[in-house]
Amino acid sequence: MLNPFEITETLNMIRGEHLDVRTITMGISLLDCVDSDYKRACEKVYDKITRLAGSLVKTGEDIEKEMGIPIVNKRISVTPISLICASCGHAVDFAKALDAAAQTVGVNFIGGYSALVAKGYTDSERDFIDSIPEALSTTSLVCSSVNVATTRAGINMDAVAHMGRIIKETSRRAMIGCAKLVVFANAVEDNPFMAGAFHGVGEGECVINVGVSGPGVVKCALEKVKGENLGVVAETIKKTAFKITRMGQLVATEASKRLNVPFGIVDLSLAPTPAKGDSVAYILEEMGLESCGGPGTTATLALLNDAVKKGGVMASSYVGGLSGAFIPVSEDAGMIQAAKSGFLSLEKLEAMTCVCSVGLDMIAVPGTVSAETVSGIIADEIAIGVTNNKTTAVRIIPVEGANVGDVAEFGGLLGAAPVMAVNPASCAEFIRRGGRIPAPLQSLKN
Repeated sequence: MLNPFEITETLNMIRGEHLDVRTITMGISLLDCVDSDYKRACEKVYDKITRLAGSLVKTGEDIEKEMGIPIVNKRISVTPISLICASCGHAVDFAKALDAAAQTVGVNFIGGYSALVAKGYTDSERDFIDSIPEALSTTSLVCSSVNVATTRAGINMDAVAHMGRIIKETSRRAMIGCAKLVVFANAVEDNPFMAGAFHGVGEGECVINVGVSGPGVVKCALEKVKGENLGVVAETIKKTAFKITRMGQLVATEASKRLNVPFGIVDLSLAPTPAKGDSVAYILEEMGLESCGGPGTTATLALLNDAVKKGGVMASSYVGGLSGAFIPVSEDAGMIQAAKSGFLSLEKLEAMTCVCSVGLDMIAVPGTVSAETVSGIIADEIAIGVTNNKTTAVRIIPVEGANVGDVAEFGGLLGAAPVMAVNPASCAEFIRRGGRIPAPLQSLKN
């Protein structure tokens, strides 16, 4: 039970520190929609999503009004569509069915146009991945992801090479499509955040997952301990994450009750926005950095990520998803400024991903970058995830006709990203080798 002080404190966080529930995401299993007739299967997909999620948006809006807690997005994740269309093909028709269902129920995005190919892929999965550029260029709300590696299986380098070509083709058709496409290692099955959300095969029939956010709240908390040692900094972040997660669980529980759908997890990731003050980079700078990207950045981010997780697990027994600190370049005002100023490079971002959630996220690069170079960037980031037994991902956007220093505009929460320099050395021969990079020794835990 919240006491009056906690209620007042939460209201202050909402009014002045950008505290919000970033998303209520309904996960829906589509396994019972499989059919040898693709038209019938697509109808089943549309009907099930609209039936189960029909009141999702209204429920979120009602909770927002009654509790005074901003709920920025209402979203849906579904079973990886590569599994649903394996017996009938016509993957793009499934994407259109997902898009139509999402528009009917009024959600912001629907995730799950996905494939899981960590150890190898079937002919149908290969065809499915080939469909991604068309699917993302002919729909508005569909998000796609491909898991190309796990610590247990190693890295499917054939899929990594394939995804380099797919990203280039997606960018050629519609740049915004790349903002809705993620390549994963160790993808989690209960992630509520887009573009990587899907409803895993180990999940139930339907579930409510909530993603909270609060970079601005953490920064304001650190302003009150300016000059204190790093132990005090860590404790302050931990206590703040506890409060943020408590609010998220309150909303998740209420949404679950009203929708009569089981509560899954609270993802306590610090997800920034382009709004001033709502930035992970500003948190790092509040700890004492001149700019995010300079010396000390990886250490401050490690402290932040660890303290956020510790605070979250104290507040809820059902913390899941990714739960850490996101560092998307285009969606974080501080990251954007650091990149424009030359303090933040692609290589430094890669180093930072060793100690935080996700990976190289919403990064714009020149459109002249080759498919093999894109694959090499993916391979490097995926290797970090596999070796460290953590989730990493790449959401990279080749911008046709753009040069280093130009700005790519995506709009809304996606923001704008400065086009970043890419090391010109070729990795084409390495990528063309194909095959599978074996699982690391630490995978043998049995």
